[in-house]
Amino acid sequence: MVDMGNNNHLNDEMRELIALSPVFFVATAPLAATGRVNLSPKGLSDTFTILDDHRIAYLDLTGSGAETASHLKENGRITLMWMSYDPKAPNILRIYGTGVVHEAGSLEFELLRGRFGDHHGARGIIVVSISHANLSCGFGVPVANSFSERSDLDQWLDRKGEEGLANYRDRNNRSSIDGLPGYSI
Repeated sequence: MVDMGNNNHLNDEMRELIALSPVFFVATAPLAATGRVNLSPKGLSDTFTILDDHRIAYLDLTGSGAETASHLKENGRITLMWMSYDPKAPNILRIYGTGVVHEAGSLEFELLRGRFGDHHGARGIIVVSISHANLSCGFGVPVANSFSERSDLDQWLDRKGEEGLANYRDRNNRSSIDGLPGYSI
């Protein structure tokens, strides 16, 4: 059984779960009670990194909305979750924290960009400062023997080209579905 201790930093067991998980989930919400809670799956290889024991980051690629960025700009609250699909280690890791969006072209983005793989369409880097991290049992998580990475997003981003991506982000990523400011690019 996993040690369900609570931490404000990553320990070795948490780092191992992150390294072995092919997918993670990102949840954010606006302050307004009528606003929509957002939950997004992530998982392309080389789009996530551990900066140090107290900070993690992921490369935010162009997508259909800007909910995470909008919510973080409004209030900074974020939760990330990883699950083990291994039958011998049924664990779940949740990281609660505050996130900051570093948009493409910013100094912070450029300083961090080299920590990630070569993906077209990167619109930002989300950096999360960990306020609480905990492991819990994942007895209800299914066992999975294999995952394979999709190439669909990278292919779509490549087909769009830089001008097409800029136009797409202008139409779809400037605000959230609740009207909060999103990406400025």
